[in-house]
Formats: sequence, structure tokens, C-alpha cells
Amino acid sequence: MKETFYAGAYWPGRKESAEECARRAETFFRLLSHCDPIYARWFEQAGSLKKALQLQFEPTYETFLRFFKSKKYSEGAFGVSFSAWTGHEENGRGGMVMLSCGSAVVPPPNSCRLYLPKVEPEAGRVLTVSVLAEVMRALVLAWEPYDGGIISRGYQELRNQPVGVPHVGWLMYFARHRGEVPPLPAPVRVEPIEDKGTLIVLTPERFTVSNPQHVSLADQVRALLDQAGLLRDSSASAST
Repeated sequence: MKETFYAGAYWPGRKESAEECARRAETFFRLLSHCDPIYARWFEQAGSLKKALQLQFEPTYETFLRFFKSKKYSEGAFGVSFSAWTGHEENGRGGMVMLSCGSAVVPPPNSCRLYLPKVEPEAGRVLTVSVLAEVMRALVLAWEPYDGGIISRGYQELRNQPVGVPHVGWLMYFARHRGEVPPLPAPVRVEPIEDKGTLIVLTPERFTVSNPQHVSLADQVRALLDQAGLLRDSSASAST
């Protein structure tokens, strides 16, 4: 089974203006650009590959503000909805961002998801703890989510993790106000992301559901986080 991953950050209703969302988007794309060369250029999406490759943009505050105030991306009370891709024509070599920001309407929650490369050599560079920890840091510092992580689709499907509930993944993040992370078994690593919250790294090597030890460890951590109340659905929280 070929393992695939995506990075996600999620937060419940938080009404924000186009200006606030643009500021957060500029921060995210700027921090992400330092994680790997594939994140150096971005394109809007379109109905055809030819058209999309004509829509390269600079991820600046001014650009995002123009996008988010346009009819194409503004969804009124539901904030803004935006997606972009890295322009890699070969499937699985680049990435795509899907963003929902500024909505006070719940559910669904606001979110930022980054689809990670699937093939070499890009996957070999990006799918490492050192790079993915920086990806999570970019997500957290830009969007200030309640929770998030680097999610294995294989484990997600294996355990049928419910929509809306924080997922157990290779890396996981919980904001400080979600509660205290309990002691976790080795080789799990726990570290802060500045004053925002806690990053949990399940395994130092690439996680895979083909490894029974990885699955067993994920199950143990899932049970401990559930007991600590960290896997509760935050999508119905009050607007902030």
C-alpha cells in the first residue's frame, strides 16, 4: 500500500475580514516557501492545465486581499474559499493548498490543507520530520488553529476517523487552550510551537500503516489523547 499524506489545520467559527485573512495567508505562504523549493511558486486553479499555468501569482498581502475581495473567492458570511497549486504538471510532484478562512458560521470549521508530494524526489525531501515540523509551524503561526496534523490517509481509512474530530497522524498539533497533552510512550516526541500549542511527533522515521509497530503506537496515542479530552470535535465551538 502506497502511503500518502496531507497537512491540515482546523479552527471553528472565527469571523475575520478579508484583510485579516490576507495577512494570515501571506504569513503562511511566506513561511511555507522556506520549507522546500516546491513551495517557491504558486498558481491559481482553473478549468484546464493550460489556463492554470497562466495564472501564476506572488503570494503577497496585496495579492491575497485582491483575491479575497473578489466575487470568485468571497463567500459572504462564510468568509473566503481559495485554492492554489505549485504548477507541477506531473501528478504527485508538487502540492495544493485549499483554504477556508473568516467564517463565523459553524459547522463546517475554517481550515487550511496542504496536499503533500507523493513521488520522488520531492516526497523523499518533504516527507521527513524536520521539514514537516516546519510545515506545521507555518500552519500554526499563520492560522492559529485549534488542532491539526500531518495525516496518513492509510491510518485515517484503517481506523475510520470521523469527520470533524481531530485526527491522529504522523504529526499532531493541539492549541494550548485545548488542554494538556498527557505523557506519551516512546519514541513519541512532544515539543511546543512558540506559545501557541503543542506539536506531537509520532515516529522519527516516515510513518506507514504497513508497519504494525507504527499502527500499534498510533492506537496507543489515540487512546491516551482521547482520555485527555483532546480528540473532541471543536467545530461547534462558539465564535471568537
